[in-house]
Amino acid sequence: MKSATIAISKEIENNRIEMIDFYNEATEDYKFWSNDFNMHFGYFIPFKNNPLKRDSMLNEMNNHVLKRLNLTNKKSTLLDLGCGMGGSMRFALKKHKNLSAFGVTLSDFQVKKGNELLKGYNGTILKENYNNTSFTSNTFDAALCIESLCHSGHSSNSLKEAFRILKPNGKLVIADAFLKKEASKLSLSSNYVYKKLCNHWSLEKLETINNMVVKLKKQGFSKVEVEDASFRVAPSVLHVPFAITGFIIKQLFSTRSLKRESLHNLKGSFYALISGLHMKSFGYYIISCTK
Repeated sequence: MKSATIAISKEIENNRIEMIDFYNEATEDYKFWSNDFNMHFGYFIPFKNNPLKRDSMLNEMNNHVLKRLNLTNKKSTLLDLGCGMGGSMRFALKKHKNLSAFGVTLSDFQVKKGNELLKGYNGTILKENYNNTSFTSNTFDAALCIESLCHSGHSSNSLKEAFRILKPNGKLVIADAFLKKEASKLSLSSNYVYKKLCNHWSLEKLETINNMVVKLKKQGFSKVEVEDASFRVAPSVLHVPFAITGFIIKQLFSTRSLKRESLHNLKGSFYALISGLHMKSFGYYIISCTK
């Protein structure tokens, strides 16, 4: 039992190191995906967003998440757990003038470049683990996690830390991909896609949506609401093959070879697209809850 625990801990640590290396080296590639460095998929609303304009959908995801946080014009504080380059933070700060925001990431590159992009805004990115931050308890009015908690396997530790740093009645919104059934019950093809996705994007695992709701309630969160946003996200996912092709052509014409991390990122994006074809196994959900 002890050796098994050590093996699991070592695997988690290796995944954390791979994830940091991945984002240190591949984050700059996301400029090709989003002019605003939104490192996530988008949210499509018919007659509001143009499905051919990717950044419009990516920023709509930011907007949709913010609406669920119920931020007002009063002074408030926001924490982005796994903030990337701070794209969602910048969107929030532009929209809410009395908002102050912090983001945490383990990537040195994201801290440096993200804070450069935040100049002139009331926001700061810190190099910290979202499972164990330095913030005092009951600090933030709201917290968001857009496609970030998957890197820790949607673990209970992540939810425990989010609960700790939120003020009473503070809101948490999670937007991410989840399994619809236990990994052990996936079909052979779905399991293959799942393993490839986790490997190339350095994901510890994906939790099932049902287990995630149970974890949130067990942690103490109330008013847990779940939106299946799979079809809303699909139009932006369909941009993946065109973005991959364009990025490779650009790299070839610039005479720069593809970095290992960039190749992993491209392959991960491809398997994210393929996972969308396995509707019985994978889904994209937006979860909101209250402390």
